[in-house]
Amino acid sequence: MTYLFEYLLFVAEVASIGLAVVLAAGVLMGMSVRNRRDGVGHIEIRRLNDQFEAVRDVLDDMFLSRRELRRVNKQRKREHDDAATRARVFVLDFQGDMEASAAEALREEVSGILVACRDGDEVVVRLESAGGVVHDYGFAASQLARIKARGLRLVIAVDRVAASGGYLMACVADELISAPFALLGSIGVLVEIPNVNRLLKKHDVDVEILTAGEHKRTLTVMGQNTEQGRAKLLEEIEDVHRLFQEFVGQHRPNLELAKVATGEAWYGARALARNLVDRLETSDQYLQDKLPTSELLAVNWVFHRKGVEGLLERLGGAAFRSVVTARGLSRLLRLVLRRL
Repeated sequence: MTYLFEYLLFVAEVASIGLAVVLAAGVLMGMSVRNRRDGVGHIEIRRLNDQFEAVRDVLDDMFLSRRELRRVNKQRKREHDDAATRARVFVLDFQGDMEASAAEALREEVSGILVACRDGDEVVVRLESAGGVVHDYGFAASQLARIKARGLRLVIAVDRVAASGGYLMACVADELISAPFALLGSIGVLVEIPNVNRLLKKHDVDVEILTAGEHKRTLTVMGQNTEQGRAKLLEEIEDVHRLFQEFVGQHRPNLELAKVATGEAWYGARALARNLVDRLETSDQYLQDKLPTSELLAVNWVFHRKGVEGLLERLGGAAFRSVVTARGLSRLLRLVLRRL
């Protein structure tokens, strides 16, 4: 039995290595085809109804009689045949970082939806962001504004956090929903600049900063800062804060800005009491309630990666899959041999 066990493990390892070689070869052969695609990416659309219906079908098979199951399947077939005329809900996901780097994908996703949409369609954005750079989040918010300008209903769902720049985006919604403990608000502006000028002076290092224009530079990292520079930067920060408030007030006119534009953030129930959100509900519940009457379509923009970056990414994925396959085969063999 020991010899058989060792032999089967050896077969599993050889098979996994062979699989890894085949995957790597396929990646290398397919790269030339993928890299000839026009543009920098493509739209992928996934029907979310299938995800929910798969779970439902498994439970039905377990609990319903054959007669009941035939009746239910007939009803669902009629519903599937009517799918072309059902309401459509496009679902987008936005995961924010400091630079709102997901805004480029959001731009393409919104453009794709606006090309294919029809009257009565709805867009749901599952938004998660703690904020970041002003102009980057302003650009992302402008992409969401395009949806409303087209006349589509825009729902934004916050399950964890939409603060600062994240709330700048979220406030654009026709309806803003949040989970009970999601964090919202932080309508404020922050600038934090380290200064090492005294350290440089201590080591006899001079820094020359030459500018043309009185306020080309306010505060610096290495130069000696002045009260005049601080005052000017503070003036600029206050102006950005006013712009932030004006934008939020335009999209949520019922807000008492003087009370919420303090830079504070509040959890769901407290945010609801301050009109920062419209109701408390998770994105999962909202979409599940739409299932009986709507086609839920997840829209995702996928960037094409080329050259060395794409090669490393694909080979890394192939290597991971080969390791997982080897482990899976080994575990399966051990399980079988224990039963013998």
